[in-house]
Amino acid sequence: MSGPLPAHAEVLAGPDVWLEGAAVDQLARVACADGCVRAVGLPDLHPGPGTPIGASFAFRGIVWPSLVGGDAGCGVRLVGIPRIKAQGDALERRVRNELDTDPLDEVDPGALLAAVWARGARGLCEVAGVPDELAAFAAREEAQIGPVGPVPDAVFGTQLGSVGGGNHFLELSRVRRVVDRDQAAAAGLRRSGFAVVAHSGSRGLGKHIASRWGGGALPEDAAEAWLQDLRGTVNFARANRLILCWRMLRAVGAAHPGRTGGSLELVHNVVERVNLPDGPAWVHRKGAAPAAAGQLTVVLGSRGAESWVMLGQGSARSLESVAHGAGRRMNRGQSIELMRHRHTRASLRRTATGGRVICDDRDALYAEHPDCYKPIEPVIATLEAAGTAARVASLLPLITVKR
Repeated sequence: MSGPLPAHAEVLAGPDVWLEGAAVDQLARVACADGCVRAVGLPDLHPGPGTPIGASFAFRGIVWPSLVGGDAGCGVRLVGIPRIKAQGDALERRVRNELDTDPLDEVDPGALLAAVWARGARGLCEVAGVPDELAAFAAREEAQIGPVGPVPDAVFGTQLGSVGGGNHFLELSRVRRVVDRDQAAAAGLRRSGFAVVAHSGSRGLGKHIASRWGGGALPEDAAEAWLQDLRGTVNFARANRLILCWRMLRAVGAAHPGRTGGSLELVHNVVERVNLPDGPAWVHRKGAAPAAAGQLTVVLGSRGAESWVMLGQGSARSLESVAHGAGRRMNRGQSIELMRHRHTRASLRRTATGGRVICDDRDALYAEHPDCYKPIEPVIATLEAAGTAARVASLLPLITVKR
């Protein structure tokens, strides 16, 4: 469809934010679905497979599994660290060596999956064979409480600790700018310090759950079984991000809770029951980071641009959401075709800002080039102007891992 958005829908985008018409059309189609009472496109809005990415929707009486899709539980974990061991080539070697090993290869994948499916990252400290240092990090996590669906096949336990494809990554960043010192300190961030950032989801497990439920709407009184599967999937994704961060922390000599600062854990593909000003609703976040009042959140840049830690302002207008990243300027097929004519594979292993890229997938090197994403600054400026969040600190990638 092409035409104006319905009255309960809007797109938050400043004059410098580029938007693709197809994404706005997708937003309008979802906003016109039965039960939708609010739809907001964030400044990273871009087309997805049938539904837009970078949007939040509120429904009453209905939940839509397809709005979460196969990447259920996708989100970000950030861990602040004051210092790291090694720099340059030596640091890159340490990261490569760490990621060439499997720290969970002697752990029963079925037991591992069952533990994290039910209790999230906390479940890792309850499984025999999990390394003591990882268990120590997991013990600091709150156990996820709530009913979950039947435990899926044990094979999905073998995927824990892996990044995944698409725009997912594991990253070591340097704190570049601090705007709000107190809030930055709460996240373990200080100027000239560092952070580990994991952006990943539920791997093949999310796709498996999505295929079981299909794309139709569910009345809320018949949705409990799916919501239980979603809860288990989100628990899995949270645990996966903790393992990823711990692996990077091992590489930089900080794999002990006493050597890290604060941390954040955010889910930006999820459905939650939320009390809105005009009553409760099911808020569906599709590539949208939560930003409740006083909540620290993260808006991702690209491997060649800053990410921003921000402080949520609890905006009802945005359904207490912010963009989860800069947003794509072109799809992956277009990116691969264009970038492979502009760059060599070797050149893509370094960024214009001095970062290093560890990636064995040729197409991913091209598809995730910074030029394939919108500039981050207009996105952040839009979020601030709309009253959704305020800047806290920026992070510039040093090493980005995609494998």
